[in-house]
Amino acid sequence: MSVDLLVRKIKEKGNPSVAGLDPKIDYVPRFIRDEAYERYGKNLKGACEAIWLYNKGLIDALYDVVPAVKPQSAFYEMYGLDGEELLHRTIAYAKEKGLYIILDVKRNDIGTTAEAYSRAYLGRTEIEGEEYEPCGVDCITVNPFPGTDGVKPFIQDCVKYDKAIFTLAKMSNPSSGEFQDIVTENGARVYEAIAEKINEWNKGTEGESGYGAVGAVVGATYPEQAKTLRELMPKSYFLVPGYGAQGGGAAGVKPCFNSDGLGAIVNSSRGIMCAYMKGDWKEEEFAEAARSEAIRMKEDLTSVL
Repeated sequence: MSVDLLVRKIKEKGNPSVAGLDPKIDYVPRFIRDEAYERYGKNLKGACEAIWLYNKGLIDALYDVVPAVKPQSAFYEMYGLDGEELLHRTIAYAKEKGLYIILDVKRNDIGTTAEAYSRAYLGRTEIEGEEYEPCGVDCITVNPFPGTDGVKPFIQDCVKYDKAIFTLAKMSNPSSGEFQDIVTENGARVYEAIAEKINEWNKGTEGESGYGAVGAVVGATYPEQAKTLRELMPKSYFLVPGYGAQGGGAAGVKPCFNSDGLGAIVNSSRGIMCAYMKGDWKEEEFAEAARSEAIRMKEDLTSVL
């Protein structure tokens, strides 16, 4: 199962963290931007080629430290078709380097639209009797709001094609409680009701590690809620955003883990990508700075587990 592969890579690296690849052109060192603009123009194409060199440098510096990367599709889609191509190029390169790939797309809908989304990212598209894989990732993020009939196509493709999903449960942003903390008619918070459904969806998908294909997104910025959700979903892996730039620290993410030190993978995007902007690093050392921050994060997390 895909989640078993994730657990294995986490154990191999001794590191329960994932590097988010959420690039803005402003994050890219000026010397890379200038080179790309000179070759391709100061336009969408030029920006994407600059980001490609940036992403490649980051992956080269991180692949033996972190077990996984998490591209966020919005940061590529905003550059149009060039950005879409850049996303797939980045995914292919990360896969070549042996990294587990979580694509943060937060997709869902109902009926055939949900099926199409699942085929686009997890499954296969059939053309004249032949099947093709549109996107070679291991895992994606999914919105649970449509309910079971919206999530079911993703689960089916997880089982059929050995993939996994992380379902939004308790997000890390300040206003997440506007809906996720609402108390339902049976006295549970919405995020707790989602956890109950995740348990239901997860049944029968467990791998050798004991974890299932349906995980949960649980923010590092809400440790008390994370503790509750960990108890409610013992067989679901957690994707934990909010560490670093959003204010979550190692102590805050500890409740997301089980007693064996597994059960969660913690994301840092800007903290790693933009590490060169802090301290005495030169912009030419962006990759070395990212690696240094990834190692620091690893040591920070493992110190509390």
